[in-house]
Amino acid sequence: MTRTIWIVVTPWGTQAILSLLGTLSSSSCTRKPSAKPCTQPRQLASRWIRGASLFPSLSTLEQTSRKSRPDLLISGSSGVVFWPVPAVVPTNKSPSSAATRSRRTATSNPRFEEIRTGFERPFWVANITELFERLSYYAVFASLARYLHEVLNFPTERATNLTGLFGSLVWFLAIFGGAIADRLGFRRALSLAYMILAGSYFLLGSIGASWLAPVRNLLPLVVLATILLVLPPLGVALVKPCVVGTTARASKENVRSIGYSIYYTLVNIGGAIGPWLAGVINEHLPTAIVFRMAALSVFLMFFVVLVFFKEPQRSGETNTASIAETLRNFVKVLGNPKFMTFLLIFSGYWIVYWQEFISLPLYVHDYINPATNTDRMLSTGPLVVIALTVAMSVATKKMASFSAVILGTVISMAAFAILAIHTSVIAVYVTLVVVALGEIIQAPRYYDYISRLAPPGQQGTYMGFAFLPIGIGSLIGGWFGGRVMHQFGEVAHQPQRVWWVISGVGVLTALLLWIYDRFVKPSGQEAAG
Repeated sequence: MTRTIWIVVTPWGTQAILSLLGTLSSSSCTRKPSAKPCTQPRQLASRWIRGASLFPSLSTLEQTSRKSRPDLLISGSSGVVFWPVPAVVPTNKSPSSAATRSRRTATSNPRFEEIRTGFERPFWVANITELFERLSYYAVFASLARYLHEVLNFPTERATNLTGLFGSLVWFLAIFGGAIADRLGFRRALSLAYMILAGSYFLLGSIGASWLAPVRNLLPLVVLATILLVLPPLGVALVKPCVVGTTARASKENVRSIGYSIYYTLVNIGGAIGPWLAGVINEHLPTAIVFRMAALSVFLMFFVVLVFFKEPQRSGETNTASIAETLRNFVKVLGNPKFMTFLLIFSGYWIVYWQEFISLPLYVHDYINPATNTDRMLSTGPLVVIALTVAMSVATKKMASFSAVILGTVISMAAFAILAIHTSVIAVYVTLVVVALGEIIQAPRYYDYISRLAPPGQQGTYMGFAFLPIGIGSLIGGWFGGRVMHQFGEVAHQPQRVWWVISGVGVLTALLLWIYDRFVKPSGQEAAG
């Protein structure tokens, strides 16, 4: 008898997700004294992503894990971790004390002992600092659009453009972060990253301060804000490959998949708490305090790294790709027109999706209820994803990957029409819930599809650049959201039409995906060639 545990994480960067599913294996997989070991979990796992991650270091982890435990499939590129865990055979003897129970648990469940002893200190240090980095990032992202518009008095279009730039650079720069971190060393790279983040968050929250008046007089405000918004993504681009790489090096091979589960769990927690904490601060203090809180959070992590983090030893892993090699890989992807067509079409999903961070806070404040806590509202999505991923995984497990991508896209994109039909705070919450439902349907299957499309030997390259639509969507989404908000809200004074246009772009994206699936999508033989 085995238990199967699925942990699925979408790009909520977190749209972070933790889901645990314990299911009994089928009767054909039941162990008998004379039967061969069950291979069904391995067969099922082979259906999932075998590509490398956005970060080269994660590709290394997967290779190392395959060598050590073929039955453990680690797929950091999609945020999917899938492994069989032996069930504990119950005992008839009743424990006499808590200590006895603890000893018997460790004795009867070797997996528990492996977990207890399988992680070195750098693993815990790196992952705890990642929790605070995600908390800080999403607190800032949730407050950024309104801060630029209401505190710094940028016009709506300018505020959304800058917000989109901030979100897009995180994904674009992360492509090269692994190569840089590998050459600096994880300890140096993490220290540098947290110093960059602390300084840039603090300066973002201090743009209006009197002591920065000489700088504001020297540079136009939009130039100063743009410079400061470019800096945090530089730090984030270094943090992620360091934490993922440390998870590989500081975890024993037999518990490495669980290490990724812990990593994604902490990312999810940070992604959910960040906007909620920003909302609490905004209720009682100026919005600038959110940025200073974020700065303090990552600044403390700088000292945590210096004091407690020890560079994990390499364990036979291959070197990460250099920046030059990463650029060559990018050219390879550009040379596949069908794959690039798919990525460009799917960017439409993210153009619409990111409006919940870019346009929605401004819309709620300007046209629904200015007293609404929009930061706390943005915690809705990740909480729904965490709670319902298991149910959606079961409900859609028999669907083809591309069909699930199209279905999830339709659901998420049509959800924004709810705001066009009925404008209220409740309608906003319903919209966020439905968007999250569509996201957890399409996200895992999106990466599954790309992993199958990639030619042999190029899975790592393809999976790395599968994140490009997220960055493209944020960059274009900032411009797009600002244009429709200005045209229909400030000029035509028909703000509800904003969401008809935004939802229409999303539905058009789903239609184009369907056309691609029917007439353009490469066949399995062509992809393999």
